Amino acid sequence: MLTPKANFWAEVDGEVVLSDWRVQLLQAIDEVGSISGAAQQLDIPYKLAWERIHEMEARLGQSLVEAQVGGAGGGGATLTPLALDFVRRWHEFNQGLEAMVAQRFTAAFGDSSNQAPGVSG
Repeated sequence: MLTPKANFWAEVDGEVVLSDWRVQLLQAIDEVGSISGAAQQLDIPYKLAWERIHEMEARLGQSLVEAQVGGAGGGGATLTPLALDFVRRWHEFNQGLEAMVAQRFTAAFGDSSNQAPGVSG
């Protein structure tokens, strides 16, 4: 059976700034309080997490993460109010999209979408 899938992201000048994955990264930083912990939680290299954060910040021209350098007590990271707002609004944007895509898919392909177009059973 055919099943619709959709992936949305937001760009600035043709470059990705927000996506489900990038929002998950921001959320993980907020939850665990560090970039390294967020990278570990998402099972990605620390360097990749830092790169994506820097990309988002550079493309927006604003900070999303405030990092504290480690030391005896260890470092940490917190999201800026802007990042928290982006996370909230991304979830608001995504709410209901899957249902909308499924509805439009059914309208275009019908309920018996297990056949290729033009092929009769």
